[in-house]
Amino acid sequence: MNFRKTIFSMALTAFVVVAGFAQEKASPAKVAEGTVAGSKITINYSSPAVKGRTIWGDLVPFGQVWRAGANEATTFTTTKDITVQGKKLPAGTYGFFIIPSESGQSTFIFNKVAKQWGAFDYDAKQDVLRVDVPSGQGSTLEERLVYEVKPDSFEVRWEYGVANAKIGS
Repeated sequence: MNFRKTIFSMALTAFVVVAGFAQEKASPAKVAEGTVAGSKITINYSSPAVKGRTIWGDLVPFGQVWRAGANEATTFTTTKDITVQGKKLPAGTYGFFIIPSESGQSTFIFNKVAKQWGAFDYDAKQDVLRVDVPSGQGSTLEERLVYEVKPDSFEVRWEYGVANAKIGS
């Protein structure tokens, strides 16, 4: 009897560990960091995979606010006041959202509410900054959503989509 309980307990533990691992791997937490214009920039996001799906205009509709990742909304932190596309963004941590577009200009949104699940409770009245950024199609498939902080900008890439925002002081 004790042997059966031990086997059952081990099997249940293994199932929970494997299920948790599989769930986490679907959209693992990622961090992009760098220094731009004298400010430390940190972008926390969950990185979903393409998995053969059409992302832009399908899974992520054009013209609608998107949480810019998976699970919780993406956050963007700057330790100093900066400019994004020439517009001032005060130091702080923000919920980061994107309105993707086919037109070659997508909208990046920095919202006062940093911690929220997805974009379900997104409120435009809480926006600190909205900027239009160049966006388009790259030539290389990016299987997982990735953010990259560059020397004078930050970039988001997923599937074939690419958008880049200039940062200054």
